[in-house]
Amino acid sequence: MPHRQPPRTFDLWGAPFDGGSTLGWPGSRYAPGRIRDALRWVTQRIEDGAIYSLETGSIHEVGTDLLRDRGDIDVVGHDIDATIDACSTAVAGSLRDGRVPIVMGGDDSLLFPCARGVHEVLTGRIGVIHFDAHLDLLDHNRFQGRVSQSSGMRRSLELDRVDPDDCIQVAVRHFNFPSSAEFKRKTGLTHLTAREFQALGPAGAVEQILDRVSGADHLFLSFDIDAIDPAFAPGAGAHEPGGLTSGEALEAVRLLAPHCDALAVTEVNPLTDDATATTATLAAYLLFHFAVFGSGGARR
Repeated sequence: MPHRQPPRTFDLWGAPFDGGSTLGWPGSRYAPGRIRDALRWVTQRIEDGAIYSLETGSIHEVGTDLLRDRGDIDVVGHDIDATIDACSTAVAGSLRDGRVPIVMGGDDSLLFPCARGVHEVLTGRIGVIHFDAHLDLLDHNRFQGRVSQSSGMRRSLELDRVDPDDCIQVAVRHFNFPSSAEFKRKTGLTHLTAREFQALGPAGAVEQILDRVSGADHLFLSFDIDAIDPAFAPGAGAHEPGGLTSGEALEAVRLLAPHCDALAVTEVNPLTDDATATTATLAAYLLFHFAVFGSGGARR
C-alpha cells in the first residue's frame, strides 16, 4: 500500500436518505442528525488540537480542522438517481480538495455512489472493504429495481476499476439470495463471515482483509451498521443476530483507517434505536476512530 504522509483531514457529509430502503425498516434518513449530536460528546475532548487515546496510550495531534462538517448532500427524496449523483459529487469534491470524505447515511444504497465518487477522482485500482450482514449483490427484482439497499456492492463492481479481486465482504451471516451465491462463484468475490472474524480476532481479521485487497491502489471502507450484532446496535435497518461486538468493530476500523481513502457508515436507524441513542453513539465513535487513527498524527 502507498505510504501516506500525515496529517490527513476529513470532510463529514450527511446523507439523510432512505429511499433505497425497500426491505427492512425505513428511518435512516434521521441518522445524520443523531450521529452529529453524539459526535459532539466525543469531539469536545479535543484540547489544544490534540486528543488522548486510552487504548493505545498515544496523543494524537489532530489540529483544529480534523473533521469539517460539510452539512448534508442535496437529497431528493423522490429521486434516488438524483440523490446518488449528489452523493458521488460530494465524495469526489472532498477528494479533489485533498480531504478524506466520511458519509453518514442514510441507507446502504449509498454504498454505490460513494464508491463511484472515489472511482471518479482516484487513479488505479479501487478496492472496497464492505462490512455488512448482507451481500448487497442483488442485480434486479420487481420489488427493489436495480438500485436499492440490496444492490450497492453489485453496482460498485460494475465500475471500470473496481475488481472483485480487490474487494472483500466482512461480517456477513445467515441467509441470502442464491443468485448472489452464483455471482460470487463466477467473479471470485470473497467474504469473511462474522463467525470467522470473531475466531481470528480483530487484528487477525484485519490482517486477512488487507492481504486480500493488497493489489488495490486505493480503498473505500463501507460500514453498514448491521455488521454489528443488534445487541450492540439495535438501531439498524434490519436485525441479524450473531454479528460483531461494538469493541470488535471499533478495533477493526481503528486498524483499517490508515489504509483507507473514504468511509461510509450506513443504515443507522433512530426509529429502531433505543432511548439513549446507543447505535448513533456507536456510529459516531466509528467515524471518529476512522478520523483520529487515519490522520497519522500520533505521538506517545
